[in-house]
Amino acid sequence: MTENVFLFVPNLIGYSRIILAFVSFYYMADSPVIFTVCYLLSALLDAFDGHFARLLSQTSKFGAMLDMLTDRCATTCLMVMLSEFFPSYRIVFQFLISLDISSHWLHMYSSLIKGDQSHKISTNFFLRLYYTSRPVLFIMCSGNELFFVALYFIHFSYGPTVFTVNNTPVGLWSLLAYINFPIFFVKQLISMLHLVTASQDVVAYDVAERRKSNS
Repeated sequence: MTENVFLFVPNLIGYSRIILAFVSFYYMADSPVIFTVCYLLSALLDAFDGHFARLLSQTSKFGAMLDMLTDRCATTCLMVMLSEFFPSYRIVFQFLISLDISSHWLHMYSSLIKGDQSHKISTNFFLRLYYTSRPVLFIMCSGNELFFVALYFIHFSYGPTVFTVNNTPVGLWSLLAYINFPIFFVKQLISMLHLVTASQDVVAYDVAERRKSNS
């Protein structure tokens, strides 16, 4: 009997992530608590779909694409909201959106044309570490999302005061943004690395195809 990939357990979890993401989008503009609960729960479920995919031997390219697209769309929608909250930084958010989408899309495309079993396979040391070390992947992804969520909360308030510096109170959300900024920064470097290595792989494929056709 043919398996129905659409009904694989990790993909069902993926659909629930999409529903939670859309609920968070609906409440994003003026209900920060509901938004945060739904948004972070959707992001947290990202770890569970991969676990069940391996546990039940239900890995699939559809699931990988669903997972990546959900992540990209959720983060993009949050950055669109942030560009509205902080209009003077709109160009920065536009750049981050462009980098995030282009790097991941090209990386996935290069994996497919190379015939890799997974987009998490890479010959680059840093990308291999990023994908194969679960603690590294978790810290990078969660830290990046927490940085954006902290910026989101700063729009409403700086949060309860944690401590003061030169008689200037430092709020919880500001502190969270400062703590996670280095992780966010490294995550953008990883996206640039995705873009460069994937471009090199696609060009190498083009060269090989041209040699094959010329011969």
